[in-house]
Amino acid sequence: MLEKMGLALLQRIDPERAHGVALMALKAGLGPLQGPVTTPRLRTTIAGLNMPNPVGLAAGFDKNATVFGPLMRSGFGFLEVGAATPRPQPGNPKPRLFRLTEDRAAINRFGFNNDGMEAIGTRLAATEHELPVGLNLGANKDSEDRSGDFAKVLKHCGAHVEFATVNVSSPNTERLRDLQGKEALTALLDGVMAAREKMPRPIPVFLKIAPDLTLEEIADIVEVAQITRVSAIIATNTTKSRDALHSSHRDEMGGLSGAPLFEMSTRVVAQISQMTDGKLPIIGVGGIGSAEQAYQKIRAGASAVQLYTALVYGGLSLAADIAYGRNVPGAAAAARRQRRATRTTPGLRQILPRQWRPSSGPRWPPAARRQNRRRRQPPPEPTEA
Repeated sequence: MLEKMGLALLQRIDPERAHGVALMALKAGLGPLQGPVTTPRLRTTIAGLNMPNPVGLAAGFDKNATVFGPLMRSGFGFLEVGAATPRPQPGNPKPRLFRLTEDRAAINRFGFNNDGMEAIGTRLAATEHELPVGLNLGANKDSEDRSGDFAKVLKHCGAHVEFATVNVSSPNTERLRDLQGKEALTALLDGVMAAREKMPRPIPVFLKIAPDLTLEEIADIVEVAQITRVSAIIATNTTKSRDALHSSHRDEMGGLSGAPLFEMSTRVVAQISQMTDGKLPIIGVGGIGSAEQAYQKIRAGASAVQLYTALVYGGLSLAADIAYGRNVPGAAAAARRQRRATRTTPGLRQILPRQWRPSSGPRWPPAARRQNRRRRQPPPEPTEA
């Protein structure tokens, strides 16, 4: 009830200011802090990282690593902070964040605004990590060596995180997506992986890609990822597409996230899974707002999922709801009584097949895997278990 009231108030103010208020509320301990949500069926392993559940927080929510402490107790299985660049930068001029309420979506053109790797690295080192915390690596807008920026941030912050993500897919930094080309991406990842090998404790490196790619471009990226030994692909970032939107903000420049991205990003997940025969872990992100949608990403080939824009409309408790279902252990007694009065909403705890094993081999349940190989397309939508 309190979360719903808070969300209603936040919807009345400027989106970027509302996000700042939400961060202050988390610092003050006002978030849903029920602790990690897990069961034996939910526990997930990706690239050697043990996660209590497969529902993560995407980069961008905690850009400067200021609230990842309370976020670790908000029901997520893993977190990604950043993006961090070598030097602090203010990002693009405001306004740069827009709610598309009618579409359950958002458009942002932040432009990697952040406090820089030194401040972010200090914060990451100062707090004990209760679950895997990763850092999204970025490049400064005015950098003369953008490829080198990614390795520079990894060198400085890598010792303080469990994984790092190379983000060459933001549409809000001019010509950044050019780094997704085969030759440029190979050179960039070679530099990042060389920096990784020099770390006392080498960590997994993930690659985040855009949804606005042709099948040939996706195949090139997959080939490069396999050659350079990337540990996982995060699919996908925001889109430039504006198809079938209804909000008055639909023509704003920037990346579109939220519900309209769901089918596009899920298709990319399925294509990567088919190309790799399910052997390269995929983290699915884009438009997930329910356990059923999270499971569709998993059926398409994802080992785990990430949330962001849906939290604007559903609140932080959505993470635990998706992982466990509505009746989350540790929730306030009043909330439990209220939820018992309504139909229980199943989470991945109930939906995932018992034989699901994301840490090895293809990530589809066997029946879905066979069906997909026959049809060469994503499996049909799941029904509630």
